Amino acid sequence: MSDVRFAEKTPLIQIHLTDGRTLEGPRGATVGELLRPFADESPAPLVGAVINGELHELTKPIDLEARVQPVTMADADGARIYRRSLTFLLEVAFSDLFPDASLFIDHSLSSGGYYCSVRGREPLTAGELQRVEAEMRRLVGLDVPFGGREMPVAEAITQFEASGATDKIQLMRRRRKPAITLYRIGRHVDYHHGFMVPSTGYLKWFGLLELNGGFALRFPRRHAPTTVAPMVDNPQLVGAFRQYGNWLQRLGIQSVGALDDAILRGRSREIILVSEALHEQHIAAIARQIAERSARARLVLISGPSSSGKTTFSRRLAVQLLSQGLSPFALELDNYFLGRDRTPKDASGQYDFETIDALDLAQLNDHLGRLLAGEEMQLPRFNFHLSRQEPGDTIRLRPGQLIILEGIHGLNPRLISAELAAQSFKVYASALTQLNLDRHNRISTTDTRLIRRLVRDARERGYSATQTIARWESVRRGEKHHIFPYQENADVMFNSALAYELSVLRPLAEPLLRQVEHGTPEFVEARRLLSFLEWFLPIEAREVPDNSILREFVGGSNLKDFKVWGA
Repeated sequence: MSDVRFAEKTPLIQIHLTDGRTLEGPRGATVGELLRPFADESPAPLVGAVINGELHELTKPIDLEARVQPVTMADADGARIYRRSLTFLLEVAFSDLFPDASLFIDHSLSSGGYYCSVRGREPLTAGELQRVEAEMRRLVGLDVPFGGREMPVAEAITQFEASGATDKIQLMRRRRKPAITLYRIGRHVDYHHGFMVPSTGYLKWFGLLELNGGFALRFPRRHAPTTVAPMVDNPQLVGAFRQYGNWLQRLGIQSVGALDDAILRGRSREIILVSEALHEQHIAAIARQIAERSARARLVLISGPSSSGKTTFSRRLAVQLLSQGLSPFALELDNYFLGRDRTPKDASGQYDFETIDALDLAQLNDHLGRLLAGEEMQLPRFNFHLSRQEPGDTIRLRPGQLIILEGIHGLNPRLISAELAAQSFKVYASALTQLNLDRHNRISTTDTRLIRRLVRDARERGYSATQTIARWESVRRGEKHHIFPYQENADVMFNSALAYELSVLRPLAEPLLRQVEHGTPEFVEARRLLSFLEWFLPIEAREVPDNSILREFVGGSNLKDFKVWGA
């Protein structure tokens, strides 16, 4: 090719967007500067970018031609960047106003926010919260840069020793990599796991609100990235998180660094057994509540999001009910799917198996009513290969026998009639972890469930991590529409999280995540999860009891084929 030759670098550089457009600007400019025309037209604020398949901050200089995917607050990674940065802003404002107290970011709130608590003093009053919010907005107005600096881990530990941040010191001491990035706003320096926005001026949308002895840091949801939605009261969800926090206190483990220290001291077996005992106590307490109401509540409904451990929970609950003298019959909701010719479709024209309208609700209600009335009847069995119902077992319940019905729509008021609802006891199960990396770096309950599912999908279904990650966004959308809005309808919540589970899941999940190919859309997520899992010291799966919720995902459950006979 005669037109190929050596040339001098031009002063301009091009970046190619995923929508096919190309932007041109000065070589060495940051990706945020080069994406300014995109940011000006984007309905969602720009907060990061994927450059040649890897996530970066907007301050990343671009010196060579690159493929760039803008990341906004409407994207999962963008939402994480914004919320993480907002947490640091809150931390700085709080520290300036209350230097002798400690701020803890405890857990998420379903309406868009984090529940925060204060230690070392009384809870903040409404007036004090207004002062904190005013200081945060003052810093936003000043547009202070987030100064990130990579430093040796030993130097970072020295900084945290000076401030007495024991949880952060414990975390850093277990880091295998020699360096770590700390961020700075003014004189405040801290570690935050993940990327940040360039400066405080990006953090315009937030609010603080008193809540249950602490307060909520409120922020936008992805579907409305510049709107802070009204706070929805979730007393049962908050109660479930608090119960888990109490469990962690009993274990003496309130951060991942403390968990790692306990593992190194040989406490793994103790942590596992006590964690499982706390689960068993809670399941037994739920069974007692059902037994006390069994004369009028003969239908037990169990719901929860993907990978919450609903199946194992329902079987352990059945065992506890048997110990109370009750014999539950498990009715499978999946057998009431409509045939393919009657299955509704979503906006894109695809079959929507997540919606409650994919179930034959009239048939389900008829069968439940007749079973509870003592009639003998033949139940359906859904053939998923042929996408149709076929005749199943013939059943007659014994007098006083309960029905357990487990499925994602268990708490939806449309599932059963008002008459049947009056005879029901409703349970919501989910993995609501409150074990965080440290006081300012929370662990997402969604991440815990995704890692559970990665391991289970590979073992039971032969799915790659790429396939599971690719499906996860669709799963999450279904949960937000069909499960989370009804969680407070439960009579009781069961928290399936286990303090030690990510230490067990790490050695199983890491090889799967490392197989995700660079350049695929799933690579960024796989890399993020790998970075997160590095903080956990491993525990061998053989240490997990055979009836644990965790066995549903790692395999070897002695409840896998458990069934109550006698209906």
